[in-house]
Amino acid sequence: MPGPSNGKRIRKSQGRSQKKKPIANTALSQPTDASSYKTSDFSTSLPSPITPIFDNIDNNLPADNHEKPTLNDASEYKQIAYAQYPEPGDDYSHALFQKPYIYDPGNGPRVRDTRAVTSRYFSQPPAFDDPLCAEFAQEEVLQMLSTVLPDELALILWYNKSRATSRICPACQRLYHVGDVLPDHSTMTGDSLEKPVRSPPELEREQELSGICSSLCFILASFNQCDPRTTKAAWGHTANEMDDASWEVLNGASYLLASEGQDAVKALVMIVRMTRLEDLGLAQLCFPDVNWEEGTR
Repeated sequence: MPGPSNGKRIRKSQGRSQKKKPIANTALSQPTDASSYKTSDFSTSLPSPITPIFDNIDNNLPADNHEKPTLNDASEYKQIAYAQYPEPGDDYSHALFQKPYIYDPGNGPRVRDTRAVTSRYFSQPPAFDDPLCAEFAQEEVLQMLSTVLPDELALILWYNKSRATSRICPACQRLYHVGDVLPDHSTMTGDSLEKPVRSPPELEREQELSGICSSLCFILASFNQCDPRTTKAAWGHTANEMDDASWEVLNGASYLLASEGQDAVKALVMIVRMTRLEDLGLAQLCFPDVNWEEGTR
């Protein structure tokens, strides 16, 4: 029934019907065709294709002529690798280090292997600038000393006479230099004897002559064949500085030992006797039939 409100209802219904529908995206709704795109459209936007850097690496390497290890080869490698390691229960004594050739009992280094010490880099070389040391440094002198002394003592005496200051004591094998203030042997026994303020001049002189490092070592080297008077007269003195009676005792004792065939202990008095002479008495020892007494005394 027409009225004032019916007209408004008609207009509202017409307005709802006339609302805009959503516009479809024509670009997305169109079918995708790869042929419709041009290559030039992507040339500026896409990066150039990347060539793998490992493609030609085998071509650049030199040819490998080695064959790949087989199973037997690998087992051999394993055997070689484990051969140097002993199995549990094996003897390990061969793997231990060699015995040190120098040791220190508490009062100075001692030499266990004289030949090993003299051949090391830290050993003092022969004093070729000294004419007397240069004469003793010859190998022929060492060979001559080996004919009258045991090999170890011959090498020690040859070393002491061919070096300027380095010495090896033939009695206790102490390694030192002439003039060094050496620990006293009494420190090993616990004795608390007071040491003299200054060493006697005979001590340094004896170190130069024979290499014997202390008065105690000199007594041990000479007391077996010499009386106390001869020992005192010989300490730090040459044959020309000794009295005739003392020299006769020392010289006779050394001749007695040479005829009996001395051992290392008895040969020490031979060293004491030889070092009283400037040339070690080698001419007299090597040529016993010649009378050298007039030239030596």
